[in-house]
Amino acid sequence: MEIEGIIKTIVYRNEDNGYTVLELVDDSGDEIVVVGSMPLASVGEKIIAEGDYVEHRAYGLQFRAQSSRTKAPATLSALISYLSCGLIKGVGEATAQNIVATFGMETLDILENDPMRLSEVPGIGPARARTIAASFMLRRDMRDVMLALSEYGVSVAQAMKLYKIYGAMCLAKLKENPYRLVEDVEGIGFKTADNLAQNLGIEKDSPYRLRAGIKYTLSWAMHEGHTCLPYDKLVEVAAEILGAEILPVEKTIDDMVMSRELSNKVIDGEPCIALHVMDHMERECAKFLSLLNRPPVQSPFYSIEDGINSLEKEFNIELAPSQREAVLSALTNGVMVITGGPGTGKTTILKFIIRLFDKIGIECELCAPTGRAAKRMSEAAGREARTIHRMLELGYGKEEFMRNSENTLDADAIIVDEASMVDIRLMHALLRALNMGTRLIMVGDADQLPPVGAGNVLHDMIKSSVIPVTRLTDIFRQSERSAIVTNAHRINMGKSLELSGKSPDFIFEEIQNVDMAVKRIVALCMGKTNKLLTDDTLKDVQVLSPMKKGETGVNNLNAKLQQALNPPERKKRERKYSDVVFREGDKVMQTKNNYRIEWKKICRGRDSEYGEGVYNGDMGTIMRIDNDAQTMQVLFDDERLATYEFSMLDELSLAYCVSVHKSQGSEFPIVILPLLGGPPMLMTRNLLYTAVTRARAQVYIIGREYCVKNMINNTNVKKRYSVMADYLKYGY
Repeated sequence: MEIEGIIKTIVYRNEDNGYTVLELVDDSGDEIVVVGSMPLASVGEKIIAEGDYVEHRAYGLQFRAQSSRTKAPATLSALISYLSCGLIKGVGEATAQNIVATFGMETLDILENDPMRLSEVPGIGPARARTIAASFMLRRDMRDVMLALSEYGVSVAQAMKLYKIYGAMCLAKLKENPYRLVEDVEGIGFKTADNLAQNLGIEKDSPYRLRAGIKYTLSWAMHEGHTCLPYDKLVEVAAEILGAEILPVEKTIDDMVMSRELSNKVIDGEPCIALHVMDHMERECAKFLSLLNRPPVQSPFYSIEDGINSLEKEFNIELAPSQREAVLSALTNGVMVITGGPGTGKTTILKFIIRLFDKIGIECELCAPTGRAAKRMSEAAGREARTIHRMLELGYGKEEFMRNSENTLDADAIIVDEASMVDIRLMHALLRALNMGTRLIMVGDADQLPPVGAGNVLHDMIKSSVIPVTRLTDIFRQSERSAIVTNAHRINMGKSLELSGKSPDFIFEEIQNVDMAVKRIVALCMGKTNKLLTDDTLKDVQVLSPMKKGETGVNNLNAKLQQALNPPERKKRERKYSDVVFREGDKVMQTKNNYRIEWKKICRGRDSEYGEGVYNGDMGTIMRIDNDAQTMQVLFDDERLATYEFSMLDELSLAYCVSVHKSQGSEFPIVILPLLGGPPMLMTRNLLYTAVTRARAQVYIIGREYCVKNMINNTNVKKRYSVMADYLKYGY
């Protein structure tokens, strides 16, 4: 339906996306609350809004506007309100009254066409007239740009971003090359820009379009984990995306290589193409690692062997030969990798290394890629470990680290845990912040899934045969006979699981029917069984799934578990975003790095600590939803409280069930894993191994035994294209 009236008050406005709450007075004098995207609606304007009335739980009847259009103020009093509402620089209520008293209903026409006549108004000189006119014209230009862009399918939020970047020349710049949006505007990808280009009449074989499509293909490859693509693969995929012939795509790639927009490399005899920025990072990482990988100067007054013997007595532990080798290598090399599965003694080795560094006087920093991994490292090592992001100190409101080549870290040694999760961007940032002579120890499980981000850092370091590597295979800790550890190693060796049923910490329940499996998972998570080793299933149990789609995929299981564990209640506020309903009390996960979001650390008995940054994979609980302020508060790791605007909810997902990929770096008391089938590219040995090793106390697999066997036998891991290993081995 349609309503019409004069804007009385702007109650609330989100300047980033234009979401507005306003009070409107219609022709009969009734006041109506209108909500929707109306970034330029101003007090005193007459608007026509299209939408529907909705009943808000807290605020009563509102009109939710799907679209709106503006009419000029219809009366002298409305004109005064419009001019004095704060949108025009230098015009308050008294000045607005004087302007309207001088020009009457011709005011807007004079502002647009002959603004210097403002100097006829008492109290306004030529300089002030120019200021007022410029402010009014800026407002008009913004409105004109937004109206023009809306005709080409550009949303209000996107139009606001574009205007802030390009100003009044926005439309002209876009008509020249709409594909500039991909690089200039965060959140706008090739497909959006391509749709706009088609609306603007850009030819399909335009050089701008071909270049943008090729860059988009390489960006897509980055999201799949690759830092480059084979030349033939790039041509094939880009041509398909663009709907173009092979020859013009090949020519454009060659031109982009010549102009250094792209880099060409040869990996294992195969020509490959990379975005220049990715090639630069891999090349620099290889360079930094090579410079660091030199034997450090040893103290002539301290025997490392004697130090190890002393610590063995102190800890009442006798190191196995492989463990002793790892400790010696860490103390005598500039860079090293320690890799091994669960129970192989990585924690014991770290304790020895840290204590020996202390005795020698080497200042050591501990870090990990995620908050959960850093927390576990702190507990295991008995000293503070930080996320790599926090250690590198993000700049306020930026995606740049304060620690870099010009402001390096003070530590003499850096130990990175869960190194299999470190992607090329994070590795590059870390290495840039190290001084020459700093020791670097990378600790991780090379048999787990590769990082979510682009690159294959740990594998490339090992593959190069240049960096010293200690592989731990023997099981040392007391929990060596736990079925979790035993089965994790059996999976890694390609052997079938031990499913005798005698071990309560590793259970397999055969269920062939998918619907029955989903119901069983829900029942387990609701605590309707004594099979799980906990009394607090909501806190201790994490469901993991190999895939997002399907009945046992992440999306469906989240919907089912949310309904069972946190159903709608009158006292619980909620917010629907896209296909997901977020509700107070929900478990959620951050799905992308956000370096800008601020958080407050909830500290009992002392002042709160403040910081910035929530990262991909961080998990938390929705504490409060404020539909009036359009915000949601999430408590991460039971201590960091972050506030999200509703426009940012695309960064969150429900987390009753998460993908195995997203669980990397985390550890949960109990893991429930549905395995009833799926795409072979997902149902692999290393995915099963990663899922099982996320559990600390119990694994509960539900599904089909043949599916588990097929996963153990499926070693066809999708190849990751990266070049850092070659740069390390053959030079950079």
